[in-house]
Amino acid sequence: MTDLRLGALGFGLRGSLARTAHRPGRGSRVTVVADPDPARRDDAEALVPGVRTVDDHRKVIEDRDVDAVLVLTPDHTHADIACEVLRACKPVFVEKPLDITVERCDRILRTARETGTRLYVGHNMRHMPVVRLMRDIVARGEIGEVKTVWVRHFVGYGGDWYFKDWHAERRCTTGLLLQKGAHDIDVVHWLAGGYTRRVQAFGDLMVYGDSPHRRAPGEPKAADWYTKDGHWPPRTQRALNPVIDVEDVSLVNMCLDNGVLAAYQQCHFTPDYWRNYTVIGDAGRLENFGDGPGAVVRVWNSRRSVHRGRADAEYSLPDAADDAGHGGADPLVIAEFLRFVREGGRTDTSPVAARMAVAAGFGATESLRAGGVVHEVPPLDPALIAYFECGQGAPGPRA
Repeated sequence: MTDLRLGALGFGLRGSLARTAHRPGRGSRVTVVADPDPARRDDAEALVPGVRTVDDHRKVIEDRDVDAVLVLTPDHTHADIACEVLRACKPVFVEKPLDITVERCDRILRTARETGTRLYVGHNMRHMPVVRLMRDIVARGEIGEVKTVWVRHFVGYGGDWYFKDWHAERRCTTGLLLQKGAHDIDVVHWLAGGYTRRVQAFGDLMVYGDSPHRRAPGEPKAADWYTKDGHWPPRTQRALNPVIDVEDVSLVNMCLDNGVLAAYQQCHFTPDYWRNYTVIGDAGRLENFGDGPGAVVRVWNSRRSVHRGRADAEYSLPDAADDAGHGGADPLVIAEFLRFVREGGRTDTSPVAARMAVAAGFGATESLRAGGVVHEVPPLDPALIAYFECGQGAPGPRA
C-alpha cells in the first residue's frame, strides 16, 4: 500500500497527531508541516524524521505532492483554513472543536457538501476505551433505556494547559466550556443517542482571573510551562497568559431532543485529572472509576439497595502503550481518518455531531455569561444532516 502524503498545519500541543500519523511504509507519512513559529518548525523537524517545514499554510494546501491535510491550528482559525483545504479538493482532518461558533461550523459543513471533499473531525474520545466500553454496555441493554447522564470533569492540569496560551482568551476559544467541553458534550450525545436542544449554565473565573503572575504581551511561554508534579497549589502558577477572560469552572444542564436530561461540570483547578461519567437507564446505571488503563466501569442493575461497593458487573479497561495518546485513542482516530481518505464511507466520528457539540457548548457559554438563562440550540440544515449521515457520498450544488 502506497503511503498517503500528509501535510500538517500547526505543530503545537496537537502536533502529537502529526507524529502519530507519520508511519512511513505503513500507510502514511507527514511530508510537510506549516507553522508561523520558527520554534515549532524546529520541533517538527526534530520529531518527524525527514519532514519539510514551511511558514505559511497555503504552501501546504497548494502542494501537489500532498494528498490530505491535518488542521491542528488554534480553534478560531479552523473554519477559514478548513474551507481553503476543502476548496482545494483535499481531504481534511480538523482537530476538535470544529470551530468556536455555530455559524463557522456550519460554513465548514456547507463547504464540504458543495465541494464534495471529504471532511473528518478529530473527536478522538469516540475511540477512547472507556467511552467505547460504556457505549457497548448501553448498546447491550444492561442499564435499559438511557434517561440521564451526569459528567464531572476534573482538569488537574488546567492551569498549565489552558491558562498559559491562547486557550485563555474568548476571542480564540469562545470559552473552555466549548473548547474543552466539546469532547464530553459529544460523548454525552453519543451515549444518550440524541443532541442537545436547550442548555442552561453557570460559571465563573475563580482562581486564575485575579493572578498577577502573567507574561508580558508577546513574551513566549516559560520553558517549564508544564510539569507533571509541580505547580501546586494552583495559585503558585507563574507566567500565565497576558489575557485571561474564560471561566475556570462551569456547570451545565442539557435537555436533549430525545428527552434525555444531562449535566456536565468542568473545573480547571482540581488536584486530579480524569472524567467521571454516570449513565442511568430505566433498568440500571453505570459509572466509570478512572478513565485510562487500569480503570473500571461498574454496573448496578439487579436490585435496589443502599450503597453497594460491589457492583453487579465490573469491566476493566485494557492496557495501552505509554505513547498512545488519550488511552490509545489517537492512533485509532488517525487510522479511521486514513481509511476514510482512501475508501470513504461512514465513520464513528461525525461532522454533524461535532457541530452539535459546539452548538451546545456555545449556547451554554452564552447562558452562563447571561446569568443562567436558558438558550435554544439552533438546528442544523436537514440537507447537511442527510449528506453527512450517508457518508458524504454525493456533493450538493456548488455555490
